[in-house]
Amino acid sequence: MKTKGIVTGIVSNLVTVKVDGPVAENEICYITAQGVRLMAEVIKVNGENASVQVFESTRGLKGGDAVEFEGRMLEVELGPGLLSSVYDGLQNNLATMENVFLQRGEYTAPLDHKKLWAFTPLAKPGDKVEAADWLGEVKEGWLPHKIMVPFSFKGTYTVKSVKEAGEYTIDTVMAVLTNEDGEDVKVTMTQRWPVKVAIKGYKEKPRPSRIMETGVRVIDTMNPIAEGGTGFIPGPFGCGKTVLQHAIAKQGDADVIVMAACGERANEVVEIFTEFPELIDPHTGRHLMERTTIICNTSNMPVAAREASVYTAMTLCEYYRAMGLKCLLLADSTSRWAQALREMSNRMEELPGADAFPVDLSAIISSFYARAGMVVLNNGQTGAVTFIGTVSPAGGNLKEPVTESTKKAARCFYALEQNRADQKRYPAVGPLDSYSKYLDYPEIRDFLDETIEKGWVDKVLVAKNIIRRGKEASEQINILGDDGVPMSYHVAFWKSELVDFVILQQDAFDAIDALCPLERQRFMLDLILEICNKEYEFEDFEKCRDFFKRLINELRQMNYSAYESDQFWAYNESVKKMIA
Repeated sequence: MKTKGIVTGIVSNLVTVKVDGPVAENEICYITAQGVRLMAEVIKVNGENASVQVFESTRGLKGGDAVEFEGRMLEVELGPGLLSSVYDGLQNNLATMENVFLQRGEYTAPLDHKKLWAFTPLAKPGDKVEAADWLGEVKEGWLPHKIMVPFSFKGTYTVKSVKEAGEYTIDTVMAVLTNEDGEDVKVTMTQRWPVKVAIKGYKEKPRPSRIMETGVRVIDTMNPIAEGGTGFIPGPFGCGKTVLQHAIAKQGDADVIVMAACGERANEVVEIFTEFPELIDPHTGRHLMERTTIICNTSNMPVAAREASVYTAMTLCEYYRAMGLKCLLLADSTSRWAQALREMSNRMEELPGADAFPVDLSAIISSFYARAGMVVLNNGQTGAVTFIGTVSPAGGNLKEPVTESTKKAARCFYALEQNRADQKRYPAVGPLDSYSKYLDYPEIRDFLDETIEKGWVDKVLVAKNIIRRGKEASEQINILGDDGVPMSYHVAFWKSELVDFVILQQDAFDAIDALCPLERQRFMLDLILEICNKEYEFEDFEKCRDFFKRLINELRQMNYSAYESDQFWAYNESVKKMIA
């Protein structure tokens, strides 16, 4: 029998309910107000009173309204049809609606229950299976979508029967399994899973051993992120966080992309809706949206739904990871998720931490980032969830609590600088403040040595040192003037500018320069280091400046030329003559 209750207090989206039975934290309930059922989630239980956060506007809610508890957590429906879809944090399918803004109490089906899917069995009667094992597959776009033993199943099951190859709806019973007690259990193409509980369904979770190629030089060359790794992009407003994420989404070496627009401004969400369906995947030549799912909650939606969106997005990634696929989760912005946590914490009058954020903010962020990673499945194959979030610190202050807490959890730090953005040096990732802890992993070093070239990490450190020396020289030149420093300072400065313009800067809107493969990055960095290792003597700083400006222009033209083209190698010959 379901637990019931009545509303006794309302503070914006926080509602206090007096219950007549047991309830659990994170349990879902429905409040009936003016004939409309509003979904809410229990966030605190104190005796016979439960504090619940409502996922919608509480306008019209009053004391005495009836509440019914469901006995389950917030769940998502998992099955074929998730890709190419646009959902809100509660998995309402926004693509099936005439208006993005749902009416109160309106919930849509996330999956199409009438569509037929071409099923191919992978298991056969008599096979022993357990949670997350593959029973069959359907084609979702061009990707194989595995029909799995539900993640909630415990123990070992015996396959009693499996549907033959054919076309079926997602509600068709695809297999019958017998558990250890001899009971038969029916399995369809769909299953449900609570978003705030990590999906296990794998044998082990080893350390990352390879990088995820993004095609962005400032990431792949300088501070690579591992496949199954975590990173975040902090920076002031207008520095290009969203554009950088979109570039990574378009070019990243991943099978499935999930975009979580968490508390974004409505105009940015509309931009995603209009641009993503038009983008062409450079790896396959197909539409990028075919392997993308968008989870969106704009900043004017209730805070509870904003918080749910990041968990929903992560759960979808874990689901596809269990199929042996490489998933990329991009969250923009985790700051607004943290602000949602702060609002609810303040309404419950909890003890505040730094800047009024919850005291356990660091633990919440860390536990969420820990859900990413590469896993070895029960059948020996691997899958991965790579997570990159953005942080929007107020005033560009990278010492505020959300940035500091995320730094402890994420292994890659891509700091966007206002000064670089003002100079139109995009992507505006600061080369000296940013870092990748994966460069310290022996497995990653071995992978880079084998994939790119021996001693690659040492070359990257040399390039960073050139940038560091150039920055120091620039500061001295600005203080003492052009004629007040030795010529070696000008040479050091222009060598750093060479690395900056040719390696760090990249045109995300150029057909060729937008995607830079690792082989091309290796060639360009080797060429830059060859130039920087030479000793140059100039009569005055003007000749030094003119020489390096011409060199930079030639090298930038190389970036805009296809690597295999005659034009690229013509520019290369021109550069060789200049430095000879």
